[in-house]
Amino acid sequence: MVRSLVLFALVAGGIGLVWHHLGQPVAMPPSPLAASEKLMCVSYTPFHGDQAPFSRPHIPEEQIAGDMERLAGLTSCIRTYAASGPEKTVPENARRHGLKVLQGIWLSRDKAENRREIEAAIKLARRYPETIEALVVGNETLLRGELSAGQVEAYLEEVRTRSGRPVTYADVWEFWLKAPELAAATDFVTIHILPYWEDDPVSAQNAVAHVREARRRIEEAFPGKAIWIGEVGWPSAGRMRERAVPSPANQARVLSGVVAAAKEEGWKVNLIEAFDQPWKRQLEGTVGGNWGLFDKVHREPKFQFGQPVSNHPRWRLVAGLGIVAAFLVFFSAWLGGSGQRQRQKEAAVVGMALASGLVFGWAALKLPQEDILPGDQLQGAILLVLALVVPMAAAFAVASGDRLHSFATALDPSRWRGQDTVTLVLAGLLVIAVVMAMQAGLGLVFDPRYKDFPFASLTGPVVALAILAFTGSNGSPHSGVAEIVAAAILLSSALFIIINEGIVNWQALWFSGLLIVLALTVLRVRAAPG
Repeated sequence: MVRSLVLFALVAGGIGLVWHHLGQPVAMPPSPLAASEKLMCVSYTPFHGDQAPFSRPHIPEEQIAGDMERLAGLTSCIRTYAASGPEKTVPENARRHGLKVLQGIWLSRDKAENRREIEAAIKLARRYPETIEALVVGNETLLRGELSAGQVEAYLEEVRTRSGRPVTYADVWEFWLKAPELAAATDFVTIHILPYWEDDPVSAQNAVAHVREARRRIEEAFPGKAIWIGEVGWPSAGRMRERAVPSPANQARVLSGVVAAAKEEGWKVNLIEAFDQPWKRQLEGTVGGNWGLFDKVHREPKFQFGQPVSNHPRWRLVAGLGIVAAFLVFFSAWLGGSGQRQRQKEAAVVGMALASGLVFGWAALKLPQEDILPGDQLQGAILLVLALVVPMAAAFAVASGDRLHSFATALDPSRWRGQDTVTLVLAGLLVIAVVMAMQAGLGLVFDPRYKDFPFASLTGPVVALAILAFTGSNGSPHSGVAEIVAAAILLSSALFIIINEGIVNWQALWFSGLLIVLALTVLRVRAAPG
């Protein structure tokens, strides 16, 4: 008992030290802003919490007024994306707080909706001529393939003529090179430069250089034309894309660099975006909802320019949850060994406790951030339960001398008679873990752009099952058809993910490694009795 407590203390100390290190603030460059200086412009959408444009929710005016009050201390200008929905009250509230507005007009393939947007925007421009500096006629419409360049050009000319205000069209910088004819219909060119979302993703370290190069190419393509960088930013959370890592520190570093470059070069820049927008996770995965300068819960700034930023500000809670998970692994092993010393099995238990404890808290904190759709929420909840329960069951089994049995042990009721509870539970947990891993792996095969890598929640279960299968004697391995098919799916998914994501994406490598280990584990199961 004393020996087990000492080992647990060592594991707990290791977990605490790792997360203490990971939670340390990262130094940032000096602030690009003077003491009282504000950002040039920031994108704004008015949705809070579960509100989303799809459902056309009623947005109380006081909600928008509160947002304007916060933003007035940060920026001199806001960019909106629509005019006929809840955003129609933004110009009035912006005026009250001394904010200028780049008024958006949302264009789509729905011509009737386009007409409503245009009429609403022109009405606002005439009512607030001192507040609305320009009208942004369409946002990434060419990127989405909803309108042709000719249709966008016609809308631009109409709005310019009727509103008497400067007009522009906003799209990813490369689409301006594909439709240069639009420039003649605008008063200035508005480009989006999002290094994370490039077809060849750019790392945070190279993001500012990429922004410089993309803007230079637009400047060369449209000599003498004024240019706005209408969207530039970096996500604070979400999945990696090659070398592009979303994190709070990387967000602060990229935005600081862009603002500094804008001041140095005299660029006009609008940062995306003011507040995190959880509804975007339905379209772009976790990363889509985490581009804001303000968080989605407390609507407070995520960082201060020039101040150190922690990538894991809640590291104490993460470490605490992990230590609890590790303790449960040791306690389960003690129960399985009937309190007896099992020195030959201690290494296995320590390995399970470390694998579980190092990542369980991280997985728990990622759950509400990553999952928004009901199916994703269910998958995330099951994986989190597995992350806690599987290492406990495996530790009990390794201490009591039980081994891992085939899928049939759990799935064939005719084989249940005579089986002890631990054997049945372990076989059932193995089946569930394999199904969830296959679902996650295939998700990243068929939807590789937006799906997250659930490496944190899978690590504990996979390592625990592998240790159980590969330590000691597991009898004669007997892979049935189900096990062979499952292993093939896991291995092929892992191979595709590695090829598709590249070896520089450590999240992809971690997750793929887990799939490979689980596939090998499945092939090590003992034959079901009978």
